[in-house]
Amino acid sequence: MTVKIDHLATEQRNPSTMNLDELTPLEVVTRMNQEDAKAVVAVQQKLEEIARAVVLITEQLRKGGRSIYFGAGTSGRLGVIDASECPPTFSTVNEFIGIIAGGDGALRTAVEGAEDTPSLAVKDLKALQLGATDVAIGISASGRTPYVIGGLYYAREVGAKTISVACNADSEIGKLADVAIDVETGPEVLAGSTRLKAGSAQKMILNMLSTTAMVGIGKVYGNLMVDLHPSNLKLIERAKKIIMQVGECDYDTASQALREANFKVKTAIVMIKCNCSKVEAEDRLSVGVGFIRMAIQEGNFRTDDR
Repeated sequence: MTVKIDHLATEQRNPSTMNLDELTPLEVVTRMNQEDAKAVVAVQQKLEEIARAVVLITEQLRKGGRSIYFGAGTSGRLGVIDASECPPTFSTVNEFIGIIAGGDGALRTAVEGAEDTPSLAVKDLKALQLGATDVAIGISASGRTPYVIGGLYYAREVGAKTISVACNADSEIGKLADVAIDVETGPEVLAGSTRLKAGSAQKMILNMLSTTAMVGIGKVYGNLMVDLHPSNLKLIERAKKIIMQVGECDYDTASQALREANFKVKTAIVMIKCNCSKVEAEDRLSVGVGFIRMAIQEGNFRTDDR
């Protein structure tokens, strides 16, 4: 079976690096840096689509749904990376999940042929019990990976919302998505090596999707990660620093509040800001649907609400 990829911009030769093997190391990294800058501009041109995708994700999260990244190779790995960073940063449980064609072993070693099998994506998404409250986010630099196409078709069948992230215009996966993010990154420094600026563009987009969605469900106050999971010494100290900054208190006060709040940073902050007990702070956050600003605002909480 012949696969047609010659028309894809990501497969073309880059005119500025035709003599790549003749350049000095400084010249090579300079060309790479120049091309990476183009990826930033390409993403900038798709901010409206990215924002629409965030709105869709946030709506589904509020319904108790999940956002599931899936892709092959570098695209799949980037999805797994972004999803893996959400629990420590935002205390998520399964709001963001990443799967890669070929399974977790493919994170380190390529599983040949996995990306060419649409049914594998169906199997992977079925294993996660993908449903109508979820969002399936297919990631493919080329925009034509069979694994991703198969997953998006299945997601549509079960009523899940769909988002696509590709690095070519008018991508095949974009035609299957509720929101298509087709970022035109152009030819790579090393022809066809989409782990380069195409991968950088995808990482930027995934950063935006997860971070902005977390802002939208109350995981952020100002520019602070007030719902981080303090699972190690560094994060415990970061949690105390955040409590000190928001609560305008000293280190000992922040430490005590964090302990009394069972290491729930948002709860500790509300306890200090409202001079209240852990129970009242939790009630305030419940009334404020997780948003600190709403929890500490006068008039948003009555003692008879408990």
